[in-house]
Amino acid sequence: MSNTTNSPKPTVTKGVVGENNAATQTNTHGKTVIDNGVVAKIAGIAAREVRGVHALGGGAARAFGAIRDAIGSSDLSQGIRVEVGETQVAVDVVIVADYPVDLQAVASEVRASIIRAIEQFVGMEVTEVNVTVSDVFIPSDDEDQNAEARVQ
Repeated sequence: MSNTTNSPKPTVTKGVVGENNAATQTNTHGKTVIDNGVVAKIAGIAAREVRGVHALGGGAARAFGAIRDAIGSSDLSQGIRVEVGETQVAVDVVIVADYPVDLQAVASEVRASIIRAIEQFVGMEVTEVNVTVSDVFIPSDDEDQNAEARVQ
């Protein structure tokens, strides 16, 4: 006697790029669409959580970001570019690192954080995360309000 059943198996097409350049998952109960902007935002949040990352984006992106912050809006995907395929995601991220930090270690931690977040929240494989360190933030003495005066 055979143990085969005639019950239909759900059809799943995971991560198909649909309209608006979004990841789409379809099964017998419906369709889920995850926009690329959502994937980029998740990557941006994950990158910002890494100790040693001061900001994301190059100079122009940070200037626009400062304007957005001043009016109470922020772009969590600033400095992030994602490419979503059928089942995989590739990410490019531009960071500004705090000084003094080990730049290679920060880049590795950013890469690991982004991979972990996308795989956990989006459910897609991350093929690569390219990290560009565009600047190093050096706090000036004027910015340190708790510093003891050197001369009185």
